[in-house]
Amino acid sequence: MKKLLNTLYITSSDRYLSLDGENVVISSEGETVGRVPLHNLESIVTMGYSGASPALMGKCGEMGIDLCFMTKNGRFLCRTSGEISGNILLRRQQFRIADSEELSLSIAKNIISGKIFNSKWAIERVTRDHPMRIDCERFKEKSLLLSQCIKKCRGCTSKDQLRGVEGEAAAVYFSVFDDMILQQKDDFIFSARNRRPPTDNVNAMLSFSYALATNMCASALNAVGLDPYAGFMHTDRPGRKSLALDLVEELRALMCDRFVLMLINKKMISKKDFEYRENGSVMMNDNARKVFITAWQNRKGEVITHPFLEEKVEWGMVPYVQALLLARFIRGDLDDYPMFLWK
Repeated sequence: MKKLLNTLYITSSDRYLSLDGENVVISSEGETVGRVPLHNLESIVTMGYSGASPALMGKCGEMGIDLCFMTKNGRFLCRTSGEISGNILLRRQQFRIADSEELSLSIAKNIISGKIFNSKWAIERVTRDHPMRIDCERFKEKSLLLSQCIKKCRGCTSKDQLRGVEGEAAAVYFSVFDDMILQQKDDFIFSARNRRPPTDNVNAMLSFSYALATNMCASALNAVGLDPYAGFMHTDRPGRKSLALDLVEELRALMCDRFVLMLINKKMISKKDFEYRENGSVMMNDNARKVFITAWQNRKGEVITHPFLEEKVEWGMVPYVQALLLARFIRGDLDDYPMFLWK
């Protein structure tokens, strides 16, 4: 099993990254403010605009360390990576499946079924843990509707039909998302999912978490030899990591949504941690990103028992394990793709 290494996150916009021997050097206005050995890293994510030196980019490519550039609010810009791993036969089979409506639909149904199942579990977890603080009957009704959506999902005969069921399930799930916010109710209000740009505190955090999780999935797919751009549910589009977006779907409710709710409900982030723009957009400030990423890294190190493998793995390894299972299915080692179903 691959070892979980660290991800270096650069959250300040004035930081420049360069190479010194086997170390990445972080500088601000010509002064060194940090130095990290590269052998401890599996990826570097920078949210600044000062950039990185060609020497560092080349070294990261040589060592297989992903270097990802993002905006301050977490929107993906680009990433550099080294030589593509994996054998050509695996990728050829991936492309054949992606080009087949029937074969790709089979995988897509598993992915969306997993997404809905985990959304249902997130609702049931709140019902179990906080029965006195929510409308339990309403939550149980939504859980039942999601169970029905899973059944509909399994019976879909086209991707358009599957997308319709996915949209129906998302509407049910997000209809009680605001009720799962138990603290700071005046400052964190969720009415609907919005993005590009997010227009409230909750959506700003959700978008940020989705961007981090998608980057993790893209790195995991590269690591097992799959092409993160050739998806089965999301259609091909230049520059879009469609397979990474597929893989993150079943993990959203667990890895992202519950994490954002935890930060709010434990009051780790407050209203003062956001910037409000004239165009109505909202983004996290430097302090919020630091708190968010510190907690995110701690979360990645928590150990769970994988529901399919029945082995202990860190949360941060789940995207890699799912990518590995997907590769095994594509190679023909598994009869079906085992989606991540958490309880």
